[in-house]
Amino acid sequence: MSEKISEDIKKLVIARLETLPADKKISIGSFGDYSKTELIASVNKGDKVGKKIIEIELEFLRALKEGIVQ
Repeated sequence: MSEKISEDIKKLVIARLETLPADKKISIGSFGDYSKTELIASVNKGDKVGKKIIEIELEFLRALKEGIVQ
């Protein structure tokens, strides 16, 4: 994934994360479990976890567009 992530992509991912229930944790493979707030903070910072969640979200949206996920 590109080192420079556009602000529009960050905003899109954050908007999708905002829809998650506040009391749920999301497991990001070997990175661990994170709350919605922690994931949003990571996306804003652009750290490893933030980049990974952006990559995951973009892959999901591509699969949705291609009809792989319905």
